[in-house]
Amino acid sequence: MTAKNGRFAFFAALSARGLDRAGSGRYDRTVNKEETPPAVPGRAKRRPEGQGEALMLTTIKNTTITVTASTHGAELQSIESAEGISYLWNGDPAHWSGRAPLLFPFVGALRGDCAACGAGEIRLPKHGFARKKEWTLEEAGEDFAVYRLESDDATRAGYPYDFALRARYTLGDHSVTTAFLVKNTGERVMPYSIGGHPAFHVPLAAGENFEDYYLEFEQPETADCPRIDLEQCLLIDTSRNRVMTETRTLSLNHVMFRGDALVFDRLKSRRVRLLSRKSGRGVQMDFPGMDFFAVWSPAADAPFVALEPWTGTGTQVSEDDVFEHKQGIRRLEPGQEDTVAFTVTVL
Repeated sequence: MTAKNGRFAFFAALSARGLDRAGSGRYDRTVNKEETPPAVPGRAKRRPEGQGEALMLTTIKNTTITVTASTHGAELQSIESAEGISYLWNGDPAHWSGRAPLLFPFVGALRGDCAACGAGEIRLPKHGFARKKEWTLEEAGEDFAVYRLESDDATRAGYPYDFALRARYTLGDHSVTTAFLVKNTGERVMPYSIGGHPAFHVPLAAGENFEDYYLEFEQPETADCPRIDLEQCLLIDTSRNRVMTETRTLSLNHVMFRGDALVFDRLKSRRVRLLSRKSGRGVQMDFPGMDFFAVWSPAADAPFVALEPWTGTGTQVSEDDVFEHKQGIRRLEPGQEDTVAFTVTVL
């Protein structure tokens, strides 16, 4: 969807859909980067000198859910229900230090980490730079927070375009919506894609195993997922694995991720649930306006699963190395804005 009247019209539309404020909360604190933040705001903490950088965290809450986000990458750090269940992966570096990185200005990898573009050349690693940058907390209230990232000399060195990117987290009934607003602040047509990468604890309850969980799709799906070149992280769209045949459910196991993520690039559904057969616990993800979806867990039997809604995909082996030719690339004219959002509901 596109916000014709700018970010305020878009954020007003979020409230009109029932994502207005509810409950009360506090925000703004500083903690260590590797610390798993508590759900309720606490005092500021800093890592001792010589042990790395400190992060500023913002906690928002209502009567059903508490969410914490960081200025580093504007990344969610925790999602906790009113019952005290922690849903978001805790970032344990033994498996994966990420939690819910934001992917911009593209999703996936470029062949050789570079591609030609209308402004010259893009030269960036997998998933771009937004997840590694320090963002500005632009605005925060009881149950929402808005982060801003703008182009600078460092971003232009790898992505020669001027932009303003905002990520807004808004709480609803047992849910958090991540809304992106991208604006082209330069004088050239700006190509980009964007995506989310939140990961969730699997299992969520004591006495459960990874294999007790399954995915439930909104519609029956026949899915032939492209294989992945593990060296270059390219999608081998000319060689596919059948993972679903006219069914709404996909049982999870660790073996299915030995070849990296399952990328659904021909998906009909725009709602997917991750559920436990034993407890019924899980999450629901709604991603209208995002045409691609991936499911990932590290090959080393990690206790989490990432659900990733994307507007574009990584480079396919059948594609050339022109950035504008990548699958799902969007284009913004100078001064134009674009918005897209996805919602996670805890179950």
